[in-house]
Amino acid sequence: MKRVLILGCSGAGKSTLALTLGERWRLPVIHLDKHYWRAGWVEPPREEWRAQVAELTARPEWIMDGNYGGTLPERLAVADMAIVFDFPTWRCLLRAFRRAVVGYGRTRPDLADGCPEHIDFKFLLYILNFRRKNRPSLMQALDSFAGPKLTFTGPAEVARWLSTPAPQLPHGAPPS
Repeated sequence: MKRVLILGCSGAGKSTLALTLGERWRLPVIHLDKHYWRAGWVEPPREEWRAQVAELTARPEWIMDGNYGGTLPERLAVADMAIVFDFPTWRCLLRAFRRAVVGYGRTRPDLADGCPEHIDFKFLLYILNFRRKNRPSLMQALDSFAGPKLTFTGPAEVARWLSTPAPQLPHGAPPS
C-alpha cells in the first residue's frame, strides 16, 4: 500500500511536491482543495466532507496534499508516510501572494472548477496565524503517527531530498 500525506502551511509548495512525487512514483495525486471547495469558494457541509474524505482515503494508493485538520486523524490512520513542510511564515506568505498575483482570475489545476485565484484577507490571516494556531495541533497529531515522517524547513531541503538518486517510498520500497 502506498499512501503519502503532504502537510504544512498554505503556500509552502505541498501541491507542487505532490505532483512531482506522483509522477516520479507513479501514484495518483489527490489535492484536497480540489475536493473540498465548491464553485465560488463555497465550503461543503461537514458530514458531506467527512464522507468524501473517507472515500478518498479508502483508495489503495495516493499522494494527498492538504491540511484540513478536522479529518487529519482519519487520514493519518491509513497513511504510510507523512511529509511536513514546516516553512517560515514569511516564505509561505510570499509564495501564496505571488501565486495569487500570477494566477489571478484563473483556476489552478489543484482547485475545484469555479474557484479562481484571488487575494483573500481571510486566507492571508490563516497563513499569518498558521504557526501559532494550526501548527501545534498538526505536530501533535504527527507525534502519534507510527509511519515514517519527513520534515522540511525550506525549499532547499526539499530540493536536496528530490535530487537523491532514489527518494524512498514508505517503508523503504523503491520507487517504480
